[in-house]
Amino acid sequence: MARHLLLRLYAPLTAFGGEAIDEHGVTREFPALSMVTGLIASALGWDRGECERHDRLQARLRMGARRDLEPRHLRDYQTAQLFEGDQGWTTRGVPEGRKKSPSYSALANGRKVLTQQRYRDYHADLHTVIALRLEPADEAPTLDEVAAAIDRPARPLFIGRKPCLPAARLIAGWCEAAHVLGALRQAPRADREAGRVLMQWPDGEGALPGDRLFDLCDERNWISGVHGGWRPVREGSIGFGEGKP
Repeated sequence: MARHLLLRLYAPLTAFGGEAIDEHGVTREFPALSMVTGLIASALGWDRGECERHDRLQARLRMGARRDLEPRHLRDYQTAQLFEGDQGWTTRGVPEGRKKSPSYSALANGRKVLTQQRYRDYHADLHTVIALRLEPADEAPTLDEVAAAIDRPARPLFIGRKPCLPAARLIAGWCEAAHVLGALRQAPRADREAGRVLMQWPDGEGALPGDRLFDLCDERNWISGVHGGWRPVREGSIGFGEGKP
């Protein structure tokens, strides 16, 4: 049996980012391995440029998620007026400008301007439980250190995007289980009347009758700053009290 930390992600809006295409920022059904890695790293106070530490933490992470309530999907339409020559700040901490383009329109005063459009998808009122452990367990940071940091984070935490601030304590408890799926099945549910709940967990961390095995791209190369590679995961559902491990 292995010790697992349980987290409950709940906020009025949450975003589990997926593959962004042009101006569309989509959200996945479950949090990505890279998102949880970043959440833990922020709680620990790590700098974004500490790429090797992030990569090692992500490699040690064994994580699965359970969706307790079906969310409502919300799309936010955002616009920004940009003048030719304007600069913006990036996550790299340096200003970034935009190249001259025929997309800019001239105003009466001679300045050139365009309207930038963005669509951002969110889950509204989503309750997601995460079960996780670290392997090897005795390497720093340990699971106890991670839990302490999440309860008293070095920086404010958000669930996917900066507007998505947690509405409750993230730590939901601990449990002993043979694998991640077993920990997800033990975790208390937000609503016992919700019927069946959908879960996602790594292949090799338990199985359910009729579950689905597929490859998922949700690991970030923290040195290059892009996502790549595939890992096998399973998805399945279970009713309340059904087949307790």
